[in-house]
Amino acid sequence: MEKIKFFDSDTEEKLEFYVLEQTKIGGITYLLVTEDEDGDSDAFIMKELSEEAEEEAIYQMVEDEKELEAIAKVFSELLEDVDIEL
Repeated sequence: MEKIKFFDSDTEEKLEFYVLEQTKIGGITYLLVTEDEDGDSDAFIMKELSEEAEEEAIYQMVEDEKELEAIAKVFSELLEDVDIEL
């Protein structure tokens, strides 16, 4: 499982997440990430905000309830053995 590093510009903290799955919907890339590689843990859905020309990708956690539900449903279908609860 791939581990990627994020920088939280609000707290200036470096965060590391494991990528469980990635999908692209309507031209937007979404990641399903978790802090722990194994076992039950909280997962987060992140949305790519960066433009193609940018050197580094910019991601933001999805907070819009409707968008979150829709993307969570897609990830649930992609990962049959994972139960996503909102």
